[in-house]
Amino acid sequence: MSVWEDVAGQPDVVAQLRGAVTAPSAMTHAWLFTGPPGSGRSTAARAFAAALQCEREALGERGCGTCHACRTVLAGTHADVQVVATEKLSIGVDDVRALVQRAARAPSAGRWRVVLVEDADRFTEHSANTLLKSIEEPPPRTVWLLCAPSPEDMVTTIQSRCRPVRLRVPSPDDVAALLVRRDGIDPTMAAYAARAAQSHVGLARRLARDEGARLRRRQVLQLAFEVTGVGEAVVRAGELVDVASEEAAAATAERDAAERAELLRALGAEAAGSLPPALRSQVKSLEDDQKKRATRARRDVLDRALVDLASLYRDVLVVQLGAGVDLVNAELSREVGALARRGTPEQTLARLDAVSTARRRIAASVSPLLAVEAMALALRP
Repeated sequence: MSVWEDVAGQPDVVAQLRGAVTAPSAMTHAWLFTGPPGSGRSTAARAFAAALQCEREALGERGCGTCHACRTVLAGTHADVQVVATEKLSIGVDDVRALVQRAARAPSAGRWRVVLVEDADRFTEHSANTLLKSIEEPPPRTVWLLCAPSPEDMVTTIQSRCRPVRLRVPSPDDVAALLVRRDGIDPTMAAYAARAAQSHVGLARRLARDEGARLRRRQVLQLAFEVTGVGEAVVRAGELVDVASEEAAAATAERDAAERAELLRALGAEAAGSLPPALRSQVKSLEDDQKKRATRARRDVLDRALVDLASLYRDVLVVQLGAGVDLVNAELSREVGALARRGTPEQTLARLDAVSTARRRIAASVSPLLAVEAMALALRP
């Protein structure tokens, strides 16, 4: 067993990180992991953090995956490894100041003090400037691991001070093999999930294990076949947004209730009929954070639905152009062929542009319903 086993389809990245762990001259204080969603940025960064803290050295290499340090890092409980995975729309200045203060401390038990930020692209301009000084003048034995979709998502001053680690989209075969080996998924289901998720490891695992997720994906794809007029476009757009909102709410409701109960318990107001004025601000702050998390969850779920829809039009274009490459939605090959015969490649490209425009608008805080309605109208035959 090794900490690198879950890093699917990234042999060059694993070789680079292994070299840094074993050779001091290849090590540096700040790393920037970039790659498309689902490529395994966070997984590679966690594996690197575990190898840095590994207590054993076998054949001149660390990262055994079985020692106490490796297991606690991968589980997220190591005292000297802090993982930041924000569920808000941005990482604020106060959050970064707390990180910088923690990063300045010497390691308490491990070989390094490691700060891993999974959504570094969500730094605001002010929070990025706050982080910059710590990266420019790093404390000894402190390592920053920043993850973002692309280098351009980071401010230039931080990007230039980090060593780049560029991940690529793994092949569906690599993802399917990981699901079979790690999660015990049936090979046929693993192959379907890896292909449908377009090699996004996390989504492939969810599709393979959750029948509800597979049904919701099929409902999203039906939009392309059922939108024939203005009325249908508006109705289907509303249904798509509602499904995304319900899925996001279901994912956050239980956690929200548990957090509120825990806060009231900590404040000694669990059984109070109404909150004293002195405590209301703390509860209000929690509710504000939960609303931000819910907004991000809705956006993420809806964006993934639009990515699935784009995959269908990609398949249509493949058929129209006779490209001879595998379809993402191979189980819908008959429907894809019928859709391809009803249009031209130019029309399919226009529909792909409509889906991309909707994603950009939603990311820019346009009303999701308005953005999806405009997209659905553009998808009509």
